[in-house]
Amino acid sequence: MNPIRCQFLSSFVAISCSLSSIIPAHGQGDFANVVVKSKAVAGKVHMLEGAGGNIGVSAGPDGILIVDDQFAPLANKIEAALTEIDKGSLKFILNTHWHGDHTGGNAHFGRKGHIVAHENVRKRLVEKSGTPKEALPVLTFDQSMSVHFNDEEIRLIHLGPGHTDGDAIIYFTKSGVAHLGDLFFNGRFPFVDLGSGGDVPGLLKNIDAALKLLPSETRIIPGHGALATKTDLQTYRTMLVETIDLMKKAVADGKTLEQVKAAGLPEKWKDWGSGFINANRWMEIAYNSVNKK
Repeated sequence: MNPIRCQFLSSFVAISCSLSSIIPAHGQGDFANVVVKSKAVAGKVHMLEGAGGNIGVSAGPDGILIVDDQFAPLANKIEAALTEIDKGSLKFILNTHWHGDHTGGNAHFGRKGHIVAHENVRKRLVEKSGTPKEALPVLTFDQSMSVHFNDEEIRLIHLGPGHTDGDAIIYFTKSGVAHLGDLFFNGRFPFVDLGSGGDVPGLLKNIDAALKLLPSETRIIPGHGALATKTDLQTYRTMLVETIDLMKKAVADGKTLEQVKAAGLPEKWKDWGSGFINANRWMEIAYNSVNKK
């Protein structure tokens, strides 16, 4: 084979693998068939489900604020769903992190409202080839900030590297709702983007911090999966603790990743591999994260 063609194909495969690890499989299909559904959560907060990450919505006298915006081809469908909730104008777009299934609509919605995110989100979007100016956060923060909107304080909290190095928990203090972005995959193994500063032990630390921060009755919007409670988040934490400990022990015992995959995970976590991260992929991510040299 021509060496130039071979090099091209190798690069293409690498890029494709990278994208497929970040973007859920259901988000790469036919967007024309995607239905964006709205669900009332609590107070002034709703959740939109479509393809990609779940969207949080605050609707009230000040207008509309959204948390994440899925993929660009869904922008019109998302707008239609927002109109059904409230006729007000979009004022703010809060990004939980930089991945395309959560920020793909930034260029569209960034023309209508102000995008807010952790400083590393802007940094990574700037570094991403072809990101238009309208898709970039215009307000950024380091550790925390608040948006006072629709009669409540909406807190943006960064707890350190977890899913990526720019994750934000969005806490609607009066409505009693928290959007955890991809720090939380409800009932599923998570994706941790090690190439974007993500860290598996750090993810667990973030979940521990969230469990301490959020009141017991908090309704939780996960990055992926069904609307959740703190009980669901605690179950997720248990999975993280047990599977991370297995990887730590395997590394300490000198076991290879292949041996770890061959042994598998406990049966009780079998159904957690039904998302776009299966058990083998999660073991690979966790093993590589705790086996840093």
